[in-house]
Amino acid sequence: MTKLRTLLLATTAAIALAGCAGGPTPSSMQPAPAVQVTAAGTPLAAGKTEVLWLGQATTRITTPGGKVIVIDPWLTSNPKTPAAFKQLSALGRVDLILVTHGHFDHFADAPALAQMHKVPMYGPAGMNQTVATLGILPADLAPRFGKGGTIAPFGPTGPKITAVRAEHSSELAYKNPATGKDEVHVGGEPVGFIIEMENGFKVWHMGDTGIFGDMKLIGEMYRPDVVLIPIGGHFVLNPQDAAMAVRDMIRPRYAIPIHYGTTPQLRGTPAEFIQALGGAGPRVLVPEPGQKMDF
Repeated sequence: MTKLRTLLLATTAAIALAGCAGGPTPSSMQPAPAVQVTAAGTPLAAGKTEVLWLGQATTRITTPGGKVIVIDPWLTSNPKTPAAFKQLSALGRVDLILVTHGHFDHFADAPALAQMHKVPMYGPAGMNQTVATLGILPADLAPRFGKGGTIAPFGPTGPKITAVRAEHSSELAYKNPATGKDEVHVGGEPVGFIIEMENGFKVWHMGDTGIFGDMKLIGEMYRPDVVLIPIGGHFVLNPQDAAMAVRDMIRPRYAIPIHYGTTPQLRGTPAEFIQALGGAGPRVLVPEPGQKMDF
């Protein structure tokens, strides 16, 4: 109850800052219709999508069908990770791992988590080629796909994941165990992920990105319901650019700011993001690390 109360207060404050009227709380957002079916007549899951943010870009999504997808896991050394999640086992069951690019604060705990659960770590093709070549993970745990590609790792009625553009870089830092020296390797091109749940609900995890014009195209093509968008600035979008992106280009129902406040360079704040929206655009949700949101 304490966590829920804190989340409700944070969300209420966000709405007040934005100058918006009241709306549903994160735990009571409009769910998907009770029954949906595929073209073949197979019923789709009718539950909720749970989003758990754990600081920086680390996110655990539980789909309506119960699949657990972890994105950009940086937990053990992340200063914003709640103490309860400093151990990777605290995530519980994990069915799939997604990594948007090779930088440490997105990649750090992904190989260990993949080995722990014996599940694939999907990421940019170039990055995963390097991961397999260096022996960080075996090839079967580092499958490759790239921008425009869509995977259905749980079968035709499970969630679908599409890699889309992100405007960033993706170097992969590696300490060579033979020499003890730090090396930098090819990390492919950074991506974001559109995750379409079993009931059609869509989440766009943008990873790290700056502004780019095709955000509008991606928004029109996939129509994401929720966007997890970086706002910290310096390496990623600042609050003002992030506000323009969601208000004028992507137009989702909900926006969740991520990738801020972890290092001194990431100065952007949710309050600045909300202020920059000027009372327009999507509903902004501002969880604390470790808080869940149900959609």
